[in-house]
Amino acid sequence: MLKRLLQNLQEYFSFSQRELRQFFLLLLLMGACIAAPFLFFQEDDAYDPTTDQQLLDSLVVQLDQQAEDAAVARAERYRRKPIKLYRFNPNQLTVAQWQELGLNQYLAQRILNYRAKAGDFKSKAQLQKIYGLPDSLFQLWYPYIQLPDESPGYARNQDRAFSGSFSENRPKTDFPRKRWQLQPFDLNTADTTELKQIRGIGSKLSQRIVTFRDKMGGFHSVAQVAEVYGLPPEVADSVRKYAFISEASRVQKINLNTATFDELRAHPYIGYSLARAIVNYRTQHGPYPSVEELRKIKVLKEEQFQKMQPYLVVQ
Repeated sequence: MLKRLLQNLQEYFSFSQRELRQFFLLLLLMGACIAAPFLFFQEDDAYDPTTDQQLLDSLVVQLDQQAEDAAVARAERYRRKPIKLYRFNPNQLTVAQWQELGLNQYLAQRILNYRAKAGDFKSKAQLQKIYGLPDSLFQLWYPYIQLPDESPGYARNQDRAFSGSFSENRPKTDFPRKRWQLQPFDLNTADTTELKQIRGIGSKLSQRIVTFRDKMGGFHSVAQVAEVYGLPPEVADSVRKYAFISEASRVQKINLNTATFDELRAHPYIGYSLARAIVNYRTQHGPYPSVEELRKIKVLKEEQFQKMQPYLVVQ
């Protein structure tokens, strides 16, 4: 019967004897290829994410440690040194002595450059006009500066009678000159123009403060202005002196249960690593019942939680 089947196949397909053998050999190879996976390959083990999760957690801890070290280094760089107060003549100080009095090196060098071009200071009021000199620092120095309040030459000229022509028609100028004072302002609504009224804040720093405020969603404390990159401590003190946070200008809060990864990581107090940890915890355990639930995330430190808390909400 097999012989007859082969003969029928040979006649139907017009195979030669050699082609018929090759045809059967091809069928055998195809069958072997189909059966091979079942004979030689076993089922893979179920994927266990525990090891990968531990690796990711360790990487998160390393990144957070690096960020903390960078923050400590930055704080150390801008840390205010203790001010040494003593009676001094501003016309005789070096850069190092100005730094002992609380100035940074840049401002100290500016004062020396001013003296080289314009000559010695004649009064305390002239020193106060140095661009970038914090008002709070000048008020601290005031009793110790060995110079008159106003230039003596200016005072003598005020007492001297006018000797020019048309003396009878000269208008009187005996009215006291009013001193301009900066009015307190709301730090969450102030624009760059208002911020530039603070001595030591120019276009770049004012824009940097506004940008930082917008990323944060507003300031909840005036002290946060000290965290703006590149803002000298004495300038931050001046801002704290004049700025306030009104009840109407509340911070914008992030909903922990609806915020996306990108929304979370954009906040300066959260960043990439914490945003990923927050989203992963929410995916594994479901919606957050309260903001306090964040404390269960192992990589989140208490200091970070305290900074983030005013900007988070659960709804």
